[in-house]
Amino acid sequence: MDPRQLVHERVREYYWAHDWNCAVTTLRILAELFEVRLDRQVLDAALGMHGAGGYRAQCGLVEGALMFIGVGGKAQGLDHEAVVKACYDFAEQFEEQFGSLLCRDLRPGGFSPDDPPHLCEELTRETLMFDVSFVSEWTERSKS
Repeated sequence: MDPRQLVHERVREYYWAHDWNCAVTTLRILAELFEVRLDRQVLDAALGMHGAGGYRAQCGLVEGALMFIGVGGKAQGLDHEAVVKACYDFAEQFEEQFGSLLCRDLRPGGFSPDDPPHLCEELTRETLMFDVSFVSEWTERSKS
């Protein structure tokens, strides 16, 4: 399946059918696309990572991707320094592309009971396509 189509379908399914947060959704989709197995504990660790449990700190869209870079990088056999550098590069490029790493900036209205469900659905799709591009390029560079 085309990555764009998979991202579109999975974001909708994971948000609406499972009510998973942005970090879990990001982790699961990247793991599927890059064929990396995620342990239950990794997914459990991401449960509160939607702006630090709604506190609006670092965005779960960022945290899920950073967690994936760690899990995926180690699965590829990369060393600690390579994973840390990739996380730094990702954060720098994400901030350049989207203007911030913080949920309070990316979701300026915060979290309120009056919000429509899954307010960040389209932003999630956009950031996931950015993630796929970043991870693909990083994976190719790491093989060299």
